[in-house]
Amino acid sequence: MTVNLESSQANIKLWFLLHHSISAYRVVEQYFGSVEEAVQAQNLLKWNKLKLHVNHIKRATNFSSLAGQTQFEQCLQRVHNFCDCVMIEGDAYYPKQLLPYENRPPILFIQGQWQNLHQPQIAIVGSRMPSTQGKQIAYDFAYYLGERGFFITSGMAQGIDEAAHEAGIMHQRTIAVIGTGIDQIYPTQNKLLQQKILDNMGCIVSEFLPETKPLQHHFPRRNRIVSALSLGVLVAEAGLNSGSLITAKAAAEQGKVIFAIPGHIYSDSYKGCHQLIREGAILVDHPEQIIEDLAMATQWHCQQILTEQPERSRDEQIPPHLLNLFNQLDWAGQDLDHLSAHLNLSTAELTAQLMELELLGFCLQQGGLYLRCRIQ
Repeated sequence: MTVNLESSQANIKLWFLLHHSISAYRVVEQYFGSVEEAVQAQNLLKWNKLKLHVNHIKRATNFSSLAGQTQFEQCLQRVHNFCDCVMIEGDAYYPKQLLPYENRPPILFIQGQWQNLHQPQIAIVGSRMPSTQGKQIAYDFAYYLGERGFFITSGMAQGIDEAAHEAGIMHQRTIAVIGTGIDQIYPTQNKLLQQKILDNMGCIVSEFLPETKPLQHHFPRRNRIVSALSLGVLVAEAGLNSGSLITAKAAAEQGKVIFAIPGHIYSDSYKGCHQLIREGAILVDHPEQIIEDLAMATQWHCQQILTEQPERSRDEQIPPHLLNLFNQLDWAGQDLDHLSAHLNLSTAELTAQLMELELLGFCLQQGGLYLRCRIQ
């Protein structure tokens, strides 16, 4: 799947005119019956009948001007230049994990392997200025979880986020959700990290249009996507004022499992973690404890992927270029190294093909092993 501006242009236009307002998006879409109707030229002049912010109405009224058209065309061009995929709410490939939440983003802009969003994920968040020990622990937990087949999701901030992504990269399993436009790099020091994520089968996700700057109120919005995509959230190290507690709060509101790593009782760096534990977060000192506690959620996630696939025969549905890989799979499960050795494929090629089989419902990943799924 690649960027298809023709099919998503109406949604991008509405998102552009409403300046990322989810509540206004819902109001306008409901009033006109569809996004396509809402952005028709004659209907833009009717927005003043709705209880919208004056700036939304002003942008809609002025959209037909040369300045308005030029600005939007530039926006579309940047979407085309910087995005590998645009996901619209209601699309078959829109992440199912987000659907239960009213504040889900109507649109997602993605660089890299968009298929990753459908995989079982664990969010790891924490301080932007962690201790050396805290950063190492975050890396170790992420490395272990990635080795066991989970994708590591975080916010690509400095500190704990950065350590978690670096470990996820080692197994080509990491997802970064950012609080800026997909064409922006924040903080700028993470330019190399962003490129490493993309070079290692990862993906970058944003709900914000290109050229959106790193405004303070964007990061809580990013955090609720991080938690919503994930089966659970691990807070690796956090003080009482850490932004990662916002992610934990969002996770609690979403009904997600929250884990926290304890530290020294006199350390300010861990007071946020200790507060979360007092409020009901699960204390963990080994990543295997997270896997055990998320076993049922992981099983449900994988089953959802399978049950959403329509009935089909193998010969009709498996693409020819995936048949060799499918025939190599068994019901017990094999790891990447074993499959790569037997098929003479690079890790990047093998991972891409496995993702295709998973999305088609012919392959399932469990605990770092890939196994064949039963054909209807």
